[in-house]
Amino acid sequence: MRIIAGSLKGRIFHEPHGHKTHPMSEKVRGALFNTLGDIEGLTFLDAFTGSGALAFEAISRGAKSVVAVEIDKKAHSNILKNIRILRLQKQMQAVKANVGGWSIHNMEVKFDVVLLDPPYDQIKTEILQKLMNRHIEKGGLAVLSYPGHTNTPDFERMKVVTNKNYGDSQLVFYRKIK
Repeated sequence: MRIIAGSLKGRIFHEPHGHKTHPMSEKVRGALFNTLGDIEGLTFLDAFTGSGALAFEAISRGAKSVVAVEIDKKAHSNILKNIRILRLQKQMQAVKANVGGWSIHNMEVKFDVVLLDPPYDQIKTEILQKLMNRHIEKGGLAVLSYPGHTNTPDFERMKVVTNKNYGDSQLVFYRKIK
């Protein structure tokens, strides 16, 4: 895979092999960051990080820092390897954990943007709601990658800003209102 824009544009990073991660396509990843616009200096949580593609793209485009949470051992090891290769140790932290458990132990940690790209066969809206409530600054954003042509969930304290459909997936942008 490659980083599509920013200071690391064109750099290649290794992706984990197997069926446990489903890296977001370059087209959808590009659309996500184009919709976010200028992210210079913002903090990100990349929950369900998988390959780390969203985290790497955020750093490349100017994010101040990213916490990337992934439970799969192989995927996590791969992310650590890519962080070293791309020299992102100061900007990116990779955590091997279940994101729900990580959240319970880090309730006070807040971010400007929370990226939510859960495995489509294991979407638990109650976990997504907790992540949004606990970890998004007031006025901050959550971006949910969700199966296409499916009704997207509503979340307490969150307002849908925009929804973009890409066939088999869609991106829903929520803003925290309370």
